[in-house]
Amino acid sequence: MSEVGVSTVGAAATPADAGAGAGVGVAAGAKVGSPLLVARGLSKQFALKGGAFSRSTGTVRAVDQVDLDVFDGEVLSLVGESGCGKTTLGRSLLRLIEPDAGTVTFAGTDVLAASGERLRTLRREMQIVFQDPYASLDPRATVGDSVAEGLRAAGVPARQRARRVEDVLELVGLEPYHARRYPHQFSGGQRQRIGIARALAVKPRLLVADEPVSALDVSIQSQILNLLRDLQRRLSLTVVFIAHDLAVVEHLSDRVAVMYLGRIVELGSRDEVFGRPRHPYTAALLSAVPVADPDLAAARRRIPLIGELPSPANPPAGCRFHPRCAFAVDRCRTEIPALRVLPDAPGDVARGDVDHGHQVACHLAEGLDLAGGVGRPAGVLYP
Repeated sequence: MSEVGVSTVGAAATPADAGAGAGVGVAAGAKVGSPLLVARGLSKQFALKGGAFSRSTGTVRAVDQVDLDVFDGEVLSLVGESGCGKTTLGRSLLRLIEPDAGTVTFAGTDVLAASGERLRTLRREMQIVFQDPYASLDPRATVGDSVAEGLRAAGVPARQRARRVEDVLELVGLEPYHARRYPHQFSGGQRQRIGIARALAVKPRLLVADEPVSALDVSIQSQILNLLRDLQRRLSLTVVFIAHDLAVVEHLSDRVAVMYLGRIVELGSRDEVFGRPRHPYTAALLSAVPVADPDLAAARRRIPLIGELPSPANPPAGCRFHPRCAFAVDRCRTEIPALRVLPDAPGDVARGDVDHGHQVACHLAEGLDLAGGVGRPAGVLYP
């Protein structure tokens, strides 16, 4: 099957899916419901081992005291450099990795305390799309068997499973007969569609997409992104989208959370984060993106990143970004900045906006004018 024609996927919705929500997507800054997923103080460390006997030589703080609300019906993107903890956070939210500390609540249920049938129900309501579409599929199983795996675990009868597999394959732009084929018979983009179909087969409310297009050709990435956006709108999905490509994030997101060395350093609506970044790390990431317009590129002031990314096994004291920050002062070297809502930022809690305020973990946020470093209003850097 060709990788074209993604924009017509909406026509393939089934009667079962139509009731799941056919409304339009959530615009950036739009008002949505209460938090569907709430994480407080979430932490995860991994032991470092080395030597002849694989002895422990330290720990890596992959996720460190993260507080996060994911609102019903929104697309929240996690962005940051490789190794910042995005994937670990996403899997910890789903309990695919057991956190070391903190709490995760999904629709009022304690995810980390759930067991037995309640945990199985939560598994159906929270699904993930993995980065590598080939590695996430069993090469010995047909596509139909892989997509139906969650349905079998839920006890769905065989005839209903077969119908649901056909429906969900059509929903992602594939044909029903593809259920009889094997993963190696498909292209990378088609395999990612299969991964999405497998996640959607059990009709989840929350979808974690872990860099779902980074392993695909550039020509295919936009088609998969458009598919995800169409599905999110049609099915009223709540999506946690993990990526490092800022153009992808701006294209898809309602809100954006920027991570650095296991912590969230900035969180706000897409327009706030891209149009008026308040953390030097966010501004540095944006200013490093190439711009096709030479006049705009010449007018930008580059926000420099000094030195290399520190080791997560031995993070700096105080603000973890201070060794690379051009604006750091003595306070940054000794005191950890809290993630707080800026009083002068648009979108405060009283207005009830989805962003609940522009949150930044920086001692100097109120005094820095970083928008000039990015050198553009929202929507100009990535037309």
